[in-house]
Amino acid sequence: MSGAPSADTSWELIARPRRTARYAMATAAVLIVVHVGLAITLARESTGVYFRLADQLAMAGIGLFLACLVLLLTRPRLRVSREGIAVRNVISERIIEWELAEGMSFPDGASWARIELPDDEFVPVMAIQANDRDHAVDAVRRFREAEAQYSA
Repeated sequence: MSGAPSADTSWELIARPRRTARYAMATAAVLIVVHVGLAITLARESTGVYFRLADQLAMAGIGLFLACLVLLLTRPRLRVSREGIAVRNVISERIIEWELAEGMSFPDGASWARIELPDDEFVPVMAIQANDRDHAVDAVRRFREAEAQYSA
């Protein structure tokens, strides 16, 4: 593994999940609307419990926090250039040199593709997901074309 490719790298392939990102954005919006709605309703409804402004802000804050967690699912990205492969999943990014990559596979029943490494290791590629169907097939094809061009 090496450091990040230089800033002037021209990426030949940039892949991101489509459906999961859309679902995540919609879910985040729903979480915010529901929690803000609950926060507003808490003060107006007589439930026998006294809710204060701090309770309302906490309810809205919980919705915002949960929405941010869900939006992490929009981060996955695969970038390919002559310098290597950059795989960013939910939290971290990993740079893989072409010399280490042994191909991309999409095992039966898997939710996303993976890049095969030596010694039976692999890196999951959450940017190419099975539920994206044709978009995923196209991304795998384009990756394999770049692999044929750059791998040893």
